[in-house]
Amino acid sequence: MKQNEKIRWQFAGVLGLALVSGIIAYPKVLSYLPFSAETAIEQKLKMNLGLDLQGGIHLEYAADTSQVPAGKKAEALQAALSVVERRVNAFGVGESVIQLSKSGSEDRIIVELPGVKDIEEAKKMLKETPFLEFRESNEAELSGQIALANDASEKQAQDVLARTLAGEDFASLAGTYSQDPGSKDKAGDLGFVKKGMFVPEFDSVIFKDDFKVGTIYPELVESQFGWHIIKKIETRGEGDALEVHAAHILFPKESLDMVPDSIKYKTTGLSGKNLKTAAVDYQTQGFGTPQVALQFDSEGAKLFADLTKRNIGKQVAIFLDGEVVSAPTVQNEIPDGRAVITGNFTLAEVKNLVQRLNEGALPVPITLVGQQSIDASLGEGALRQSVFAGAVGLLAVSIFMVLYYRFLGLGAVFALLVYSAMLLAIFRLSNLTPFPITLTLSGIAGFILSIGIAVDANVLIFERTREELSYGKSVRKSLEEGFNRAWPSIRDGHVSTLITTVVLTMLGTGFVKGFAVILALGVLLSLFTAVVLVHTWLRFVVGDWAEDRKMLLVAPKKAPEGEVIPGVKKGK
Repeated sequence: MKQNEKIRWQFAGVLGLALVSGIIAYPKVLSYLPFSAETAIEQKLKMNLGLDLQGGIHLEYAADTSQVPAGKKAEALQAALSVVERRVNAFGVGESVIQLSKSGSEDRIIVELPGVKDIEEAKKMLKETPFLEFRESNEAELSGQIALANDASEKQAQDVLARTLAGEDFASLAGTYSQDPGSKDKAGDLGFVKKGMFVPEFDSVIFKDDFKVGTIYPELVESQFGWHIIKKIETRGEGDALEVHAAHILFPKESLDMVPDSIKYKTTGLSGKNLKTAAVDYQTQGFGTPQVALQFDSEGAKLFADLTKRNIGKQVAIFLDGEVVSAPTVQNEIPDGRAVITGNFTLAEVKNLVQRLNEGALPVPITLVGQQSIDASLGEGALRQSVFAGAVGLLAVSIFMVLYYRFLGLGAVFALLVYSAMLLAIFRLSNLTPFPITLTLSGIAGFILSIGIAVDANVLIFERTREELSYGKSVRKSLEEGFNRAWPSIRDGHVSTLITTVVLTMLGTGFVKGFAVILALGVLLSLFTAVVLVHTWLRFVVGDWAEDRKMLLVAPKKAPEGEVIPGVKKGK
């Protein structure tokens, strides 16, 4: 009696689970009731559709980790991923997918924004995430390199000057060696010029009275641009109207002023990933020009203290998105991890910058290398076809199970319907967790495949049950034996599939991972359905009708003459 009561309670639990799962999976059924919670469920437990189903934007960014120490690349990439994700979330883009990927040796960040139509707005949204870093002067190293480069340039200029004086064609040499983009393609020809049009060093030479027309000046002329080999071609006019027609070969001179800021300052390892907070501040208490006050974390505070200590009396440049926004001279060591970004900012600009920094400053720069806008109509068609294919497959399996296994097949169909409702309910309920599930076409494929696995488990159980029935055992006993004997095969099959999904999740790309995750959920749910739901349903419904098995499509089997099988009548 107690056993029967326990079975009834278990069956009631199965019905309750089926009802709740059905309502969550398909909330439209509530629209037929006087009171409807359909809208609330649809809003809070909305089915998340991936980019391939509802359309949207696919953006691919290359992450530059060349300046990050090898041991910290993974940490920097993960931090960049978190920043991009926070930026996307701040703009209210739901169901987004942000993940790391590899393209050869290049690290990439993939951003998928389902439902977003404006690709330019999406790019702007992500570009506004600032890349903040602190750099120190590279002047000492650069000065030596520049001196060597200038020595080499001057030596080459001397050699070419000697060749021109020896009679080699000036125009040919100018076309080969001159680095003046305005005259190189014109054989160095500068045309007619008046006095004062060129830098003083150059101007004073070409207007010298002793510099004869048709000759080459016998010395190199050095200016701020480099070393010039000058040829005087002709003159016209007199006095203040005098014009000189000249040509030159330029060998450029490098200087620190010509070096880009990105090279003039070297990285220090202190970047936006070390930023704790940013706030609006003023250069004087409550008044003056607004500025951005920064507070670093413990690691950043130590890096900043070391940076300021070794650069007292030197400049430390603050870069934002690759541009220098401030390059203050360090007066003394700053051990408390505090810094400011000053500049010609308005209060609105400072507030905007503070907001962006607090949302997350990228620890590595990212560059857009690929973009794609996916039409939503294609996603809707694919979803409709996939759902139709799944429904047809489920119907075909259900018909087969009922025709072949009769009453047992009917139980399997009931279990499959509950299984499908439970899996869809899990998709919806995942929105209440930190890890919402996004349904993609590959995920639907995993869902449909998991239905086949669930059916396979039922087939194993029913075939074992038929085998037990064929020995003349009672229906109830045959069912128990069928479940017990089928369990090892079901267990091994499900575990092997789960191992495969784990490997796919670890090594696969985005779509493959989506397929593997949905399949893994389906396999686990299939195990629960076959072992718990079907078993409970049949134990409640099936009575001990061992003599009437037409509904089970199994004829009684007599034991062979002389053979005794437990629970089987002796053959005649």
